[in-house]
Amino acid sequence: MSDTNEKKLIFSGIQPTGTFTLGNYIGAIRNWGPLQDEYNCIYSIVDLHAITVRQEPAKLRQNTLQAYALILACGIDPEKSTAFIQSHNHNHAELSWILSCSTQFGELSRMTQFKDKSAKHADDINAGLFTYPVLMAADILAYNADLVPIGADQKQHLELARNIAGRFNQKYGEFFTMPEPFIPKTGARVMSLQDPSKKMSKSDENPNACVLILDDKDTIIRKFKRAVTDSEAEVCYREGKDGINNLMTIYSAVTGKSLEEITSEFSGKGYGDFKLAVGEAVADHLEPVRSKYEKLIADKAYLKECYTAGAEAASKITRKTLSKVYRKIGFVDIR
Repeated sequence: MSDTNEKKLIFSGIQPTGTFTLGNYIGAIRNWGPLQDEYNCIYSIVDLHAITVRQEPAKLRQNTLQAYALILACGIDPEKSTAFIQSHNHNHAELSWILSCSTQFGELSRMTQFKDKSAKHADDINAGLFTYPVLMAADILAYNADLVPIGADQKQHLELARNIAGRFNQKYGEFFTMPEPFIPKTGARVMSLQDPSKKMSKSDENPNACVLILDDKDTIIRKFKRAVTDSEAEVCYREGKDGINNLMTIYSAVTGKSLEEITSEFSGKGYGDFKLAVGEAVADHLEPVRSKYEKLIADKAYLKECYTAGAEAASKITRKTLSKVYRKIGFVDIR
């Protein structure tokens, strides 16, 4: 991690729930790499969050290593950034308990994702599922992060983190930095290829709805060929053309072309040509990621070296934060 203290600090975490989707990649992960030169960056595989829903232990372990290798493959440089596995830094969980005592029950009960996940996992509505936004706040506030790269669906959680920080500061004196959202201007929301009114999700029952960043080229192209469009046969971005709008957003994100340029490029061409072009562009864009991932996941010793060093660096920062928090709230100092 850089020693340039005047740089603002960014924290971001991602759950180890299997291979990232194209939506995860365009909306968040792809933007992490370029931030490393401009900011002090801390990235975490948030496995503590993952266990709010039932996990198979062996699969969770595999997914966590896979996710760590993937963020490196997507451009995170462990020499530039602090990249670690959340459960390797116990300060997150400890701070979460302290912050939960500055969080109101009503605030948590209004969290949209709690309602959504409770509906999906009605047989396991556990306390962790209810309180995990406090752990998310602890993830951010433990580093006094200035910025948090988030998708539009995470705004509510960041606002809660700000509320918790403000309440703590008011009670114990100014301490926590008020984190601000860092939302990409474009490509922040990639929708399902089969139902463009819904966000792309790996949990979608239709396998053609979601592109995974480790899908091979043939699979990616096949999924885009089957993408839902409309009956107009005109490639242009406008209201009522959700399927085409989604494909144009994706194509723009991986090629850098504007919506106007895309409209011009496919003027007079059919949707078949367009969907094939989008599929090929996405596959070609993701090929270096797939190639680097295969090398990384085969080198477990290197991965361990990276995440161990990352955990040590993260723990050093958060240990100082937690020590100051303990003193502020009146705990007896052990030293």
